Amino acid sequence: MKIVELLKKETMILDLRSTTKNEVIEELANELDRAGRLNDRKKFIEEIHNRESQSSTGIGDGIAIPHAKTNAVKEPTIVFGRSKSGIEYDSLDGNPSHLFFMIAASEGANNEHLQTLSRLSTLLIDEDFREILMKAETKEEILTAINEKEIEKLGSEDEEASKTDASEKFIVAVTGCPTGIAHTYMAADSLKDKAKAMGVEIKVETNGSDGVKNRLTSADIEKAVAVIIAADTKVEKERFAGKPLIEEPVTAGIRRPEELITKAINGDAPIFKGEGGGASESGEREPRQKVGFYKHLMNGVSNMLPFVVGGGILIALSFFFGIEAFDPDSADYHPLADALMTIGGGTAFGLMIPVLAAFIAMSIADRPGFAPGMVAGMIAANGEAGFLGGIIAGFLAGYLVVGIKKSFNFVPQSLAGIKTILIYPLLGILLAGYIMLEFIVDPVQALNRSLENWLGGMGTTNIVLMGILLGGMMAVDMGGPINKAAFTFGIAMIDAGNFGPHAAIMAGGMVPPLGIALATTLFKNKFTKQEQEAGKTNYVMGASFITEGAIPFAAADPGRVIPSIIAGSAVAGGLSMAFGNTLMAPHGGAFVIFVAVENWPLYILAIAAGSLVTALMLGFLKKPVVK
Repeated sequence: MKIVELLKKETMILDLRSTTKNEVIEELANELDRAGRLNDRKKFIEEIHNRESQSSTGIGDGIAIPHAKTNAVKEPTIVFGRSKSGIEYDSLDGNPSHLFFMIAASEGANNEHLQTLSRLSTLLIDEDFREILMKAETKEEILTAINEKEIEKLGSEDEEASKTDASEKFIVAVTGCPTGIAHTYMAADSLKDKAKAMGVEIKVETNGSDGVKNRLTSADIEKAVAVIIAADTKVEKERFAGKPLIEEPVTAGIRRPEELITKAINGDAPIFKGEGGGASESGEREPRQKVGFYKHLMNGVSNMLPFVVGGGILIALSFFFGIEAFDPDSADYHPLADALMTIGGGTAFGLMIPVLAAFIAMSIADRPGFAPGMVAGMIAANGEAGFLGGIIAGFLAGYLVVGIKKSFNFVPQSLAGIKTILIYPLLGILLAGYIMLEFIVDPVQALNRSLENWLGGMGTTNIVLMGILLGGMMAVDMGGPINKAAFTFGIAMIDAGNFGPHAAIMAGGMVPPLGIALATTLFKNKFTKQEQEAGKTNYVMGASFITEGAIPFAAADPGRVIPSIIAGSAVAGGLSMAFGNTLMAPHGGAFVIFVAVENWPLYILAIAAGSLVTALMLGFLKKPVVK
């Protein structure tokens, strides 16, 4: 099947009206819907945004390839859009995008369809071809150019497959992206084209939506001097044990192929040991391991968050019937409140610490670490060791399993199944559980109680200073490690029965997007039209306690925006503690304030004051936009 069989005149827009990323997604999706190619326009747009949340499909060089594979699509289709002025699309190179190919793949698309859709992305690497598309005056010219380029591409692939390369510089690579439609094949072609130019022989395996193609054989791997993995999906790595291995995101394969290939042929890569042993440096450095602790912790925190958010809001909903309406002994008892508290507090919250520990351990030791981490985390939760105990449990279980893996390297490959099914879970659960029970739970429980007593005995001045610190931390990196450290501390305090710190944290986290939104309303001359539109969205994000809404503004003007939001968040956090506000739900923003916050009118005042400080600072610091 050829590309022009999926791209028709009725799904082409030569002059897009959109000026923002969200607008262009809507406009292209509407064109697909008008052409009768969608079952559910709203769901299709949601799936496009879900893919964008994983990594932007603005790949640079003026190209964006938003794509999704969903049952909202009737039949595989491509819609083309062009903007000569350019649209900001969070591109990898930071430049506006001009050419847009939205790929709509149906849930049951066959391999032929998927291969055709994927082939399109590889054609766009050619700069001359992109120039032809930009200059074309009619839809017919664009279709002709695509058809001719595709024929040329297919011919060159056949020629490449038929010849043998006698080069001694042979490397292998694997590419893959979450959707497996565009980035997977663009990275593969980028690596192949650059290798050809450098005189290096390469074989690239693609892990796409239509399965693994051009699979690497054991002979290929044995012959290769190094391995490149450019993927955002899980790749089977055990087959590469003993080989220098470079592991990067799929975008690196698209944007930095020469750098990756140069490292590979020069041996500038760690040797992959396999069996959970990670990689040992064959050179002098090991850059990917420096962020290991934070990566493992954030893997646990991010997987725990759905339990925090869902459970927390259910707890808040139970308060609608009365703060103690879940208690059968209370005069306010209501069975629905009891059910909500059981689901949210007893079950979802009860799983938070085990899930935190399990995913920390899994990040360290891969799948064999999950069960020991879960059991160790459950012991921490049942032993009232709290979040600190859960974090210790996760790292303890993860590194214990890594050690167990290394200790059983002598087991022959023919018996590898016994290790994963029997040895790793048995010894991992036993050792992690025993150490937690005998050496960790009691000391950590005592530490948590002393911390709770210390917080309870703090004077007013110190409490306000803590609120200022926690509120400000929420705005420093807006979802990064400092923000997550403050949030995790607040959850730990709720778990310990102290509800004041998390009130300051949520107030501090709501202020950055709310303050920016207020600034775009009060000082319109200081913001572009696009920023004013984004500001409206920030009202909703701020009210929902989604601090990340401030990131685009901070990235565009960090010198003015970051000090402004930190100041506003610090004010909100300090006032929250000064007013004696407490928060019994860990998440929910405005949706839980009226039922889960002690003295909520003053809490709203604290958030409003912080937002106003941010807005006024931005209005003072930012310069008027030049028309």
